[in-house]
Amino acid sequence: MHFVFRKNHCPGYPGAVYKKLQSGYGMQFGRFYWRPPKARGQTKPMLVPCFRRAKKWIRRMVMKKLKQSQYYGIGLLVLMLVLFWAVFKVLAPATFGSPDKLATYMKSALIYAVGGCGLYFICVMGPFDMSVGANIVLSSIIACNASERFGYLGLIIAPLICGTIIGLINGIVYIKLHISSLIVTCALSLIYEALSVYATNGKNVILSTDYRAFGDYPVNLILALIAYLLCAFILKYTKIGTYTYAIGSNEVVAKNMGVNVSKYKIVAFTLAGFFFGLQAILTISFGTSMTSASNLSSMSRNFTPLMGTFFGLAFKKYGHPVIAIVIGEMIIQLMFNGFVALGAPTTIQNVVTGVALLAIVALTTKPVKGLVVK
Repeated sequence: MHFVFRKNHCPGYPGAVYKKLQSGYGMQFGRFYWRPPKARGQTKPMLVPCFRRAKKWIRRMVMKKLKQSQYYGIGLLVLMLVLFWAVFKVLAPATFGSPDKLATYMKSALIYAVGGCGLYFICVMGPFDMSVGANIVLSSIIACNASERFGYLGLIIAPLICGTIIGLINGIVYIKLHISSLIVTCALSLIYEALSVYATNGKNVILSTDYRAFGDYPVNLILALIAYLLCAFILKYTKIGTYTYAIGSNEVVAKNMGVNVSKYKIVAFTLAGFFFGLQAILTISFGTSMTSASNLSSMSRNFTPLMGTFFGLAFKKYGHPVIAIVIGEMIIQLMFNGFVALGAPTTIQNVVTGVALLAIVALTTKPVKGLVVK
C-alpha cells in the first residue's frame, strides 16, 4: 500500500517524505505524518510534524474553543479581579486588601450591582436612564420616613413602590414624547430632586438603628442575591427577556415580527425602577442617612451602576450578563479603594469612573465606517 503526499506541504522536510514511499508507507494525522521505521532506517517509529504550522493551528483552535465557551468571559473577569487585588496589595500592603476591608469593598459592590442589573434592562435596548441617582435619593428618603411608621415593612415596600412608579413615569414620558431618553430622564431628575427636598424640608434623614439589618452581612447579601437571581431569571426564561434582547438587537426587525416595542420599553424602565428601589433599601441601610439633592447633584450616583451595566453588555455574548455586572462592580470598587490606599484623594473616584467609562464603551462599541456620532 502506498500513499502520495503533497509536495512542499510541510516546508523544511525532504521532498522524499511527500513522494510515493517505496520502502513503506505513510499515514497523515491532521498536520502530522506517520513514517514507519524502515522508511528511513529508524529503529523506532517517528512523527514528522510541521512544527510551526502545527503550533499555530493548535493555538488557534484552543483559543477559538475557549472564546466560544460560556465561561471564558467570566474567567477573564475573575482574572482581572485577582490581578487588580494583587497589584494594589503589593503597592499598599498595610492599607489595602485585608479581609475586613475586602468585606467592606464587597458591600459597596453588591449595592451598585443591584442598580446595574436594573439599568441593564434599559441599556441593552439602546436608551439610557440618567435619573438613577434621583430615583435612589428619593426612594431612600421615603424608605427612611416609612420605616418610622411601619418598621421593616415600610422600609421594604415604600422604596420598591416609589422606584417602580418613577421607572414607569420615565418610560411613559420617553415613549409619548418621542425624544431622547437622556433629555427626558435628565429633566425628570430635576423633578424627583425637588420632591426629595420637599420630603425632607432640606434636612438630612437618618435611618433608625433598629432597622439597619440590610446594611450588613448576611441580610444584605441575601437581598442582593435575590435581586441578581430575579434579573437573571427574567432575562433568560421570560418573554420580557426575549423581547428585550430582540429590540436591542434590531428594533425594526422586532417590530416587524409583531413585538410591541413601545410596551416593552416601558416595561424595561419600570423593571429598572424596581431594581433601583431595591438598591435604595441597601443604600439607606448601609449609609444610614440620606441628604436631599438639587441642581442635578444626584447625577454622581448614576455612573457606578452604569459601569457595571457596561460590563454586562460587554460580556453578554457569553450568556452571563448578571455575573459580569457583579464582578465588574467588584473590580471598580477594588480600583477606587486601591488608589485611596495609595494616598490618592477621594476625588480619584471621579477620575477612575471617567477613564473606566471611556475605556469600557470604546472596547465594547463596534464603530461603523462613515457613521457620524452626534
